[in-house]
Amino acid sequence: MAIAMIGTGYVGLVSAACFAEFGVDVVAVDKDESKIEGLRHGKIPIYEPGLDDLVNRNAKAGRLTFTTDLASAVRAADAVFIAVGTPSRRGDGHADLTYLFAAAEEIALGLDRDSVVVTKSTVPVGTGRRLQTLFAKLRPDLKIEIASNPEFLREGSAIEDFMRPDRVVVGVEAPRARAVMERLYRPLNLIKTPILFTAIETAELIKYATNSFLATKVTFINEIADLCEKVGADVQTVAQGLGLDGRIGSKFLHPGPGFGGSCFPKDTMALLRIAEEANVPMRIVESVVAVNEGRKRNMVRKIVQACGGSVRGMTIAVLGVTFKPNTDDVRDSPALVIVPALQAEGATIQAFDPEGMAMADKELPGVAWCDDVYGALQNADAMVVLTEWNLFRGLDLGRVKALLRRPVVIDLRNIYAPAEMASLGFAYTSIGRGSVDGREPSEAEAAA
Repeated sequence: MAIAMIGTGYVGLVSAACFAEFGVDVVAVDKDESKIEGLRHGKIPIYEPGLDDLVNRNAKAGRLTFTTDLASAVRAADAVFIAVGTPSRRGDGHADLTYLFAAAEEIALGLDRDSVVVTKSTVPVGTGRRLQTLFAKLRPDLKIEIASNPEFLREGSAIEDFMRPDRVVVGVEAPRARAVMERLYRPLNLIKTPILFTAIETAELIKYATNSFLATKVTFINEIADLCEKVGADVQTVAQGLGLDGRIGSKFLHPGPGFGGSCFPKDTMALLRIAEEANVPMRIVESVVAVNEGRKRNMVRKIVQACGGSVRGMTIAVLGVTFKPNTDDVRDSPALVIVPALQAEGATIQAFDPEGMAMADKELPGVAWCDDVYGALQNADAMVVLTEWNLFRGLDLGRVKALLRRPVVIDLRNIYAPAEMASLGFAYTSIGRGSVDGREPSEAEAAA
């Protein structure tokens, strides 16, 4: 089989490489000539563990090629996937479909035979019908069938999610389109992956419902963490007790500074706009969005309080700026709210992230970016953990304490044990587990 993948962003590039690994001939298309030229030479524009090897292996085998010529790419394709960005539209939160419909028009003009067009991008309910209308108008001479195939890829583990998914969702109605999708995903039959065929509108909504539900779990455990701090409970043990219930499950019950990334923020907002147009109240999702935004600001207050009530004139070491580990993505990361707010409070920021500094530098002016984690800690008044990279879990805590001017650690990902931090002499603040102070009191504190 042969497919064209329109868009070489996160979803498009991962999907193209994984389909090629299935043995499909894939042409990946992008208008960015420099990106395509880089991909032809093995330069991967995003960080995703294992993606460079996967892309280069399949490119070398001839199953994965790259081009800026969309028309030539779609002519020989059994299916054309649209995997362009659908960001939140500025001002109202609706999904911006500008790139998607521009790609669809170009596909329509480039096709010279009947085909199947598949939306891989996250799109509002009803987009597939609009595409059907568009193709019927632009190419009445062809039979162009539509399918919806939403992605459920977690950044940092996207290849495993594609190769061994919980399920594959395909919204399709025409028999020919269904047959094409069945052939494409046939390799997953070997591992008995459930493939759910639905109406197009149902598939479109499953994507938004999934991400909004997961965002709700994250927000719920964050609020439980706040309660734990007030009543003396341990949120991690509470989360374990919740997760052992088979009706709930343990995933996405990790408290932190709020969710971010390319999906949860925009998809929750888009679902609210879809519901608003349908005149259906979505009070839970409304609360999730509001609570998550407030949580990032609350984390700033938590940091300031842990530093004694003011950070003016202090140097804060920030560890991690990506919204999660194993990615270079800083879109809607809590760091984009927390770091500027600390700067506004008068703090100087020294930061380190294993992969995200190049991306973050465009969004966070005035930050001193450091070559390694210990450089960020040098002469800082406090250390703040914003992203739970494994590198940060294994720090030499004795060296950390020696580098800091004051042994203050604010751990917004709960990667350290409070008792150990206290025993090492840190003033340690975490999420939903209270604070501990293992420091020797200063002369002034002792005199008071």
